[in-house]
Amino acid sequence: MSRPDVIVIGGGIAGISAAAEVAADARVVVLEAEPAVGYHSTGRSAAIFIRNYGNATLRALNALAEPTYAAPSHIADTPLLSPRGALSIAPPGEEGALAAYLEGSEGIERLTPREAVALVPILDESRIVAAAIEPDARDIDVDRALQGYVRLLRARGGEIVTQAPVKGLARTGGAWRVETAGGAYEAPLIVDAAGAWADVVARMAGVPTLGIAPLRRSAVLLPAPEGHDIAAWPLFGPASESWYAKPDAGRLLVSPADEDPVDPHDAWPDDMVIAEGLHRFEQAVSIAVTRVETSWAGLRSFAPDRTPVVGFAPESDGFFWLAGQGGYGVQTAPALAVITAALVRGDDARVPAPLRAALSPARFGRAGSSDA
Repeated sequence: MSRPDVIVIGGGIAGISAAAEVAADARVVVLEAEPAVGYHSTGRSAAIFIRNYGNATLRALNALAEPTYAAPSHIADTPLLSPRGALSIAPPGEEGALAAYLEGSEGIERLTPREAVALVPILDESRIVAAAIEPDARDIDVDRALQGYVRLLRARGGEIVTQAPVKGLARTGGAWRVETAGGAYEAPLIVDAAGAWADVVARMAGVPTLGIAPLRRSAVLLPAPEGHDIAAWPLFGPASESWYAKPDAGRLLVSPADEDPVDPHDAWPDDMVIAEGLHRFEQAVSIAVTRVETSWAGLRSFAPDRTPVVGFAPESDGFFWLAGQGGYGVQTAPALAVITAALVRGDDARVPAPLRAALSPARFGRAGSSDA
């Protein structure tokens, strides 16, 4: 029987980074169901840091996370961000979506359709009525960030147990007992960082669920358009997010930006969804898609209000939520890790009260269900 101070369930970047921060003054074990950490959403991320992406709470988290990725002295020797840029376009009739995105944004420059095409020459200028560029959007070296947090966790005495799917959860005698295929673990506190399985873990623990909904997001890799050097192109797509594209190691990643509700599972792409997304992409560019090199899918898990859930479950001793990061999990991980560590220590004053309230599971009241 292993008896750490804290058990983190889930070995994505959210769980690993939080465990690394918590391990500064506690004994931590991370339980990951898969053979390796970062297997699901973390390993299938678009790997982009866009400070203006998400609602007001997410933008605040982005701002808190950025310094860690820009100067990651405790997890990497060099910056984890590299230049990319993010170009948002508005096709006819979608000007409102771009205006909504720009509202409250910082560091975004408006462009003419011609200026947008100068940045991404395959765009069809006749299909653009407005555009804007966030020049400070950057690629994230996700694997290096994840492995940096793994090293930090282990350096602080933390343990990662892979191939350890949770089979049972019960609280007795002031501690949670977690049963896995490889053995049992006990701790007074567990952190539910199980991503798409967050509600599944809560249900096993008898904790009211929050409606964390897994949504499938697909992507493909296309050959670089003939005659174009795409290395310096920004991420680009309509502000309505009906698709997006970005250079990826000499090829062009295109996503249909799908959000199809699914049960938590090892996601795979739907051919029809891919075809429909590529059709939308083709309507905006001057090239035809003739070959798909590879395709994949991942799960983005959202709370009902599309804001992460971070904090102790009301009326459920020792159960801490770290879930609902949606499509923002990688870029917010450093911020949410520090917030998690502060709240776990009981140092609530380190987290601004408005941000703490916006993240708290208590915002959902008693609407959850332990047997839904």
